[in-house]
Amino acid sequence: MKSSRAIRIITSLSVGVVLIASLSWLGLGQVSGQISRIDVFGSLKDRPEKTSRALNYLVVGSDTREGLTKAQIKALRVGSTAVAAGGRSDTMLLVHISKARDAAFIVSIPRDTLVTIPAHRSQDGTRDIPARPGKINAAFAFGGAPLLIQTIEDKTNLKIDHYVEVSFAGFTGVVDALGGIEVCSKVAINDPKSHFVMAAGTHVLDGIEALKYVRTRDFDGRGDIGRMERQQQFVGAVLRKATSSGVLLNPIKLTRFYNATISTVKMDSSVNKNDLLTLAKQMRNLSSSSVRTLTVPLSDPNGSYPGVGSVVIWDEELSTDLWTRIRGDEVLVETIKPTAKATTNAVIIDKFKSKTAADNPCAPAK
Repeated sequence: MKSSRAIRIITSLSVGVVLIASLSWLGLGQVSGQISRIDVFGSLKDRPEKTSRALNYLVVGSDTREGLTKAQIKALRVGSTAVAAGGRSDTMLLVHISKARDAAFIVSIPRDTLVTIPAHRSQDGTRDIPARPGKINAAFAFGGAPLLIQTIEDKTNLKIDHYVEVSFAGFTGVVDALGGIEVCSKVAINDPKSHFVMAAGTHVLDGIEALKYVRTRDFDGRGDIGRMERQQQFVGAVLRKATSSGVLLNPIKLTRFYNATISTVKMDSSVNKNDLLTLAKQMRNLSSSSVRTLTVPLSDPNGSYPGVGSVVIWDEELSTDLWTRIRGDEVLVETIKPTAKATTNAVIIDKFKSKTAADNPCAPAK
């Protein structure tokens, strides 16, 4: 159902991204042993070239209900565990960690993105399906993580190094382990589909109320695009809360944080304990101010394609520039400094309209 899609998106944001970003503050000897492993790269061929020591994680939200209590399922109205048997997903985030491990980009990929789904075997294994146009979320449904990765790599010419799959069962645990998350809205929200009502202003939401908040998509007429922007603000709030409250610097608090989420995470089988420990040591200086969130540049968020239906179409020029910069581990935001004789201030150019996780929309206006 539509309401569960938002939960999958924000689960990936708040669990998958924080999982990656906060590795540097935790001894991983026990944690790495608890993460389920899945083989996603073994069958892939003709992959893009690896161009730097930067890391690219594909974070995917699975709609499995495993781990949710009956009370949570009832409160969230997301159906039983049988509804999502087999696992599906339409949530995709590309998390790029710089080769210096001091910066990260989180790129939201809309689930209805128009792509060419590569040739693959049918789900029942009886026939070969030729390459054809489709929505990117269909790649996961047709061929799981391997076909999704192949589709994204073909579309971006960017090599995916690691894969993280997260169910949304741990979302309430993330929020509650942090003592609630602050959100704000300039207008009142009353969305009957997400069953969420909130007055205009700033509020601290617990896990269940936060789930209702991130399910909201119909109150402002912007649909999934507006919802994705709010969800990016939410992950910024999660990162700010985690760092400012000392959670990521306190081994005891961090262990509690992981205990609330780690059982919902699967990672590719190529990740091992030493990889995580090395990444942890390298990422000690990563902060919310050095994490930028953005959506793939779009030319038409309400496009259509024959035989496929309504689709999201990327801006060819800007999206190509974005993936080229990420592939080369280049900056997304440029600063043009004035000459010594100039009286003007430096000019900031951000053609991708990114935000930092440190940007707080709830902060008082200066």
